[in-house]
Amino acid sequence: MLKHKENFKKRTDLNKYNDNALLMYSLQLKYGIEDIHSIAADSLVDGYNDKKADLVYINEELGHAIIAQGYFTKKQKTEAPANKASDLNTAITWLLQEDIENVPKQIQSAAKELRSKINSKSINKISLWYSHNLPESTNVGKELKAAEKTLKAALDKNFEGNDVKCTSLEVGEQQLENWYKELTIPILVSDKIKVENCTAFKTSGSDWKAITSVIPATTIYDLYKAHKTHLFSANVRDYLGSRKSDSNINNGIKSTAEKEPKNFFVYNNGITALVNSFSYSPTKKELNIDGISIVNGAQTTGAIGSLKKRPNKDLLIPIKFIKCSSPTTISSIVKYNNSQNKINAPDFRSGDQHQKRITQEFSDLGRIDYSSRRGGAVDVITRNNNAIPSITAGQVLAAFHVKPSIAYNDKSKIWDRDDLYHQFFNESTSAKHIFMAYTLVKTIEELKQELVAKGESRTEEEETILDFLRSRGSIILLASSISDSLEM
Repeated sequence: MLKHKENFKKRTDLNKYNDNALLMYSLQLKYGIEDIHSIAADSLVDGYNDKKADLVYINEELGHAIIAQGYFTKKQKTEAPANKASDLNTAITWLLQEDIENVPKQIQSAAKELRSKINSKSINKISLWYSHNLPESTNVGKELKAAEKTLKAALDKNFEGNDVKCTSLEVGEQQLENWYKELTIPILVSDKIKVENCTAFKTSGSDWKAITSVIPATTIYDLYKAHKTHLFSANVRDYLGSRKSDSNINNGIKSTAEKEPKNFFVYNNGITALVNSFSYSPTKKELNIDGISIVNGAQTTGAIGSLKKRPNKDLLIPIKFIKCSSPTTISSIVKYNNSQNKINAPDFRSGDQHQKRITQEFSDLGRIDYSSRRGGAVDVITRNNNAIPSITAGQVLAAFHVKPSIAYNDKSKIWDRDDLYHQFFNESTSAKHIFMAYTLVKTIEELKQELVAKGESRTEEEETILDFLRSRGSIILLASSISDSLEM
């Protein structure tokens, strides 16, 4: 059995999403989402009149949006039905083109937010997904490409001057297996690499050894062309394409590579990579590498790999190769080699006195786990139902302290900005207080799930409540309203 299938079977927490359980699992694998249930509460579309959009997910931090159709079968089939992929054409029409007043209430809020984010240039990429539990096929691929053209046409017609990249992806058995392996196997690229006429020096620790040298940019260029994001298997959560804030950096890397190749070495911080093994001959000045996964320098690698032509032979990149057999040490290598990465902002508050105290308080309470830093691959693929992710803790605290806009739109900024961080994490913030705020938000999420499950048996009052909870950000807003009314 494929490894991801074994893991998915154990994810009983996803069963409540029924046929969309695999779709949520797919999204979690791809984006390294720890609290997938909060994402599901906001992004899953419910009801019979969803206009073929099972999920509309917006990750403003990355500038990505996903419009997805899901399919799950217990029958043995050679491929998924291609008409489900073509259904995405309908989803595109209703989400991006139809008059918003005519859009069904099930997807109206999603359509409003998606259009708003496109207009504000907050989204630079929209992907059409068809998620299923069968082998990928040519027929599905053709339908997705056709839908991709529909998406591009809809954007060009309705959003003048947009620069949104349109892509499509069949998330079938092989794609899911690849994502799962990228989370669980540090080094996927097994190429043997030879670097000639180089000088290198070695160093070592108790469970690792390393060698530092330079590598021709042509080698990096060829590796990236051959393997793409598999090159970042040990660090897949930290490389999901260029963020808007990184675009000038990447353009600068490309510009330097093309215009000042001889100075690239002194301008660039270089690359850190995990390897299976290495050997160096000082007499031959020859370095041999077996296997590679880049844990720092993804932007450099991506920029070099996406040059229009092979880089100049004079372009050299500083690089550090590390061989390590300890999973714990590997995790720390990945973490500390990405200290500039905004996605992992909670990691760099983990030494804060308040985080240490809160972590200890949760430990003393028992039953509930709390980590003051983002989790690793294990946290993503093996969901602990009694765990509160740190990024979620900041969000629910902001909601509880009546800052719904920050909680919904800027939850990552809580960890980036000192002024926001200390509003919610200070001397008076306790584990019990975080837990109360967390359970309030989770109770509202569960209420929405229960109302969705009732289907046509909902009362008129319940239908009104569900209409409100379908609105993007409504769960956070309701939590803030309840908190603000507690004294009354």
